[in-house]
Amino acid sequence: MRLLRIVLVTLLAALLVAVGGQPAAAHGGKVTLEVAGDGGAGVTIQARYEDGHPVDNGMRLVLNGTGEGGRMVGPVQVGPSNEGLGFYRVGSLLSPGDWEITVDTPPPNPTRVTTSVRARVPQEAPPGAAGPAAADAGEGSGMRWWLVGGAAVVVAGAVGLAVVNRRRLVPVRARR
Repeated sequence: MRLLRIVLVTLLAALLVAVGGQPAAAHGGKVTLEVAGDGGAGVTIQARYEDGHPVDNGMRLVLNGTGEGGRMVGPVQVGPSNEGLGFYRVGSLLSPGDWEITVDTPPPNPTRVTTSVRARVPQEAPPGAAGPAAADAGEGSGMRWWLVGGAAVVVAGAVGLAVVNRRRLVPVRARR
C-alpha cells in the first residue's frame, strides 16, 4: 500500500511539473486581429486576446473581400492554422490586385477589422529551394510537448519505483 502511495505521488508530481508551464486555457475579453496579405493570393490573420495571449480555442473567423472592379469573395469561414496558436491562413483566395478585406470574430465578443491587401500571382520556388517539407517542420510542436511531458512522467515513475525497491532490498538494522 505504501509503495502504491509513493508511486502515485511521484507520478502526480511529475505530471504537475510537465503541465505546470502551459498557459491557462481560458481567456476572455476582446479579441484583436492583425490581417495581412501573405505575399501571394492568400490572407493571414493573427488573433490575440486583449491580454496579449494568442487565441487558443479554435474559433472560426469569417472573411469577406471586395476587390477592384467590384470583385467579391466570401463569406469564407477561416479555421485555425497549424502554424501556431492564434494564427489563421487562407491561401490562394484572391485574384491579383488591391482588395479590402474584412474579418469578423463570432460572439460573445464580436470584433470586426477591415484592411487593404495587395494580392499577387503566387511565385514558383526557385530550383533547390526548401519545399513544403521545410514549411511543415513546425507542425506537431504541441504534440512534442505532450511527448516530453509523458517521458518526464515515465522517468519520474521509474525513479520512484527504483527508490522504493532499493529500500526494500536494503536490510533494516536491528533495534537495540
